[in-house]
Amino acid sequence: MSLSATSGGTTSATRLRGVRMSVVGTGYLGATHAACMAELGHDVVGIDTDPAKVAALASGTVPFWEPGLDEVLQRGLATGRLRFSTDPADAAGARVHFVCVGTPQRAESPAADLTQVHGAVDALIPVLDAGALLVGKSTVPVGTAAGIAERVSATGAHVAWNPEFLREGHAVEDTLRPDRLVFGVRDAADEAVLREVYAALLDAGTPLLVTDFATAELVKVAANAFLATKISFINAMAEVCEATGGDIVTLSAALGMDPRIGPQFLRAGLGFGGGCLPKDIRAFMARAGELGVDEALMFLRDIDDINIRRRQHTVDLALEAMGGEASGRRVAVWGAAFKPDSDDVRDSPALHVAAALHTAGAIVTVHDPRAVDNARRLFPQLEYADSPLDAARDADVVLLLTEWADYRDLDPATITPVVRQASLIDARNALDVDRWREAGWTYRALGRPVS
Repeated sequence: MSLSATSGGTTSATRLRGVRMSVVGTGYLGATHAACMAELGHDVVGIDTDPAKVAALASGTVPFWEPGLDEVLQRGLATGRLRFSTDPADAAGARVHFVCVGTPQRAESPAADLTQVHGAVDALIPVLDAGALLVGKSTVPVGTAAGIAERVSATGAHVAWNPEFLREGHAVEDTLRPDRLVFGVRDAADEAVLREVYAALLDAGTPLLVTDFATAELVKVAANAFLATKISFINAMAEVCEATGGDIVTLSAALGMDPRIGPQFLRAGLGFGGGCLPKDIRAFMARAGELGVDEALMFLRDIDDINIRRRQHTVDLALEAMGGEASGRRVAVWGAAFKPDSDDVRDSPALHVAAALHTAGAIVTVHDPRAVDNARRLFPQLEYADSPLDAARDADVVLLLTEWADYRDLDPATITPVVRQASLIDARNALDVDRWREAGWTYRALGRPVS
């Protein structure tokens, strides 16, 4: 199929009819997608195997932190257009079935674990009507959509792939006002159904790319690989700056002024984490190996290594600040989530550093505006505080590891009286260096001069 790029083309009358649909998987992606589809006027049932999650969503409670999602969820429930169930039979009769389950890294290899995807498809097969459309949104290895199409062919249902591009902390905005839509389809009828689903967005001018299965699957993993490359590139430059006395903040600003490069994702620091970029680039490499083109993506191994190296470097800076000895020393960690505006602690660089310092013998106290409960479940050996001030009490060193606005807005003069040693490591280059140094703090940041 040839690539086409369009926008618009669907009438308001079509949009107002709404489409009956199911969303299988109500985690971060699925819950957001289900609530936002109801917001667009569709009749949506969310399906999940977790009774506690379903009960929470059905009561109007989002079981994770995502700004603005609770209001959208509650509006959908109030209109009756949105409901949740643990029974796949409740998806019967839907014209469109979205698969929004997770694809974590396998325990024994870097490849993606498609157990949840296959489970979702198996659950849907008994309720798929002839002509229904099964739409994958999960991030999967290229070739997955074609395999699913073969599996469901006996039902008379069709398959399409519609990758998601959500940023945690901006998921509602990214769903209702996306920068593009991608449809991987095999015939015009399936494209027409997806145009009906997304009519409101297309009418608003959202760009649309219509392509084949393989390209649609590759768009998401290629985008994540590129973002990871850009982040790790600037972190590699930070290593060079530290060796030469250069300033990575100024270097980043200069690079970002080049229109061929742009400023986004050029903030050097602790590196990326979360449930997408790390596992997606590893799965991409694994799939390339299966296809016999592993050499094409060998550079991603270096990207991954640079990213992990930033974590150990931060640990080393903390040890240096404590005179090389962690045992019995107190460390304050500001930030547990892998990024601000999220409570997601999956593969969190902040918690990786905190746990490493604990293992070295330090007494580590963590604060985060949203992620403390999730962090405590994963790392009960760490101590936790209700405020940045409490976390910093009697600390020998303070580490800023997640760039929440709560920390950027702190007055260093209020922190100075409670610490044992006014030593700060800004691993996100998020704070005002002059302000903290003027307040008497020893300030270190990744890729910046010591003084």
